[in-house]
Amino acid sequence: MAKHARHYRKKAGNSAETATKKKSHRVLKWLLFVILIILFAGAAYGVHMYIQAKTALDKTYSSVDKKEETKASKKIAKRDPLSILLLGTDTGDEGRTEVNGNSDTIIVATVNQGTKKTTLTSIPRDTLAEMVGTSNFNFTRINAANNIGGPKMALNSVSSLLNVPLTYYVSVNMTGLKQIVDAVGGIDVDVSLEFTFNASTFKKGKMHLNGQQALDYSRMRKEDPENDYGRQKRQRQVITAVVKSASSVGTLANFQELLTAVSANMQTNFTTSQMIDIFKNYRVAAQTISSDYVKGVNAWSGSAAIQVASTTELQRISDAIRSELGLSQETLNNTVTKENELNAASGFIYENPTIEQNFTVYDLN
Repeated sequence: MAKHARHYRKKAGNSAETATKKKSHRVLKWLLFVILIILFAGAAYGVHMYIQAKTALDKTYSSVDKKEETKASKKIAKRDPLSILLLGTDTGDEGRTEVNGNSDTIIVATVNQGTKKTTLTSIPRDTLAEMVGTSNFNFTRINAANNIGGPKMALNSVSSLLNVPLTYYVSVNMTGLKQIVDAVGGIDVDVSLEFTFNASTFKKGKMHLNGQQALDYSRMRKEDPENDYGRQKRQRQVITAVVKSASSVGTLANFQELLTAVSANMQTNFTTSQMIDIFKNYRVAAQTISSDYVKGVNAWSGSAAIQVASTTELQRISDAIRSELGLSQETLNNTVTKENELNAASGFIYENPTIEQNFTVYDLN
């Protein structure tokens, strides 16, 4: 990408922070939500409803690497710590027909039943990274990995960026979010920012949202003072509200509609039996939850607005996740750290820059 000048943009987000909660975290509940449907349905409605749920979940299964998944399945059986890549994709709505789509939500969920702790690490969609698995050198925004090479490339690219093992993923598209919200009868949220996005208008205070409104609420980015970090907060808020609505008695009347939404719009390489095992054996990890994110600085690379994460920041995140997995810390040495080193030599500022900056991508092949 060639250098391209642009007016400097206000840096979004504050310093990386960790917020610990002594209760089930909303995002973890979202992961377990589908599994809860199976267990609850089996108890409340018997074998017929259980079979319906299992049939729907079986349709979400999509393997990316049988060999690696077989190895990782042994760790689940032993209840070893594991990390899961959560992807929210921009397909399935507004005329978008891509098979995979960009992943505008990227979260590494690390679950440790031994320490009874879960760590959720968000990666901003515009973070520069190498696309691992392309035939030619490709260094671009991390959210493009899923669009270029599907969940397998997303897994490998995030794994390389942070030097952490990643085998499993869960992906939900935009239409899925809309249909799920409608299936649970809508959601209640406390809106903290007034804005209009698409045909939806939001005012400060409590609002009841339908599926389209919930999607618009969770997608707006440019009008938020915190940019992508603010959008991530609203996405977590929507997930919280979905779980709350899904647990209500009224939702049971729309059980089939909910299953249809999940089976048509969610994709994962967890088998149904593995999801049940994770719920049974790892749910104690919800007792203590830590949230973190990769903090980058705004820059331009060619005509693209990007986020550049310093090597120091990536090392911090890598050390934290590896520690939760029970792995020893290792010094990061990948394409991103090499690009960072070359740009630092040219004067690129990674800590609190006050000037407009361009990041040069060097072909390292």
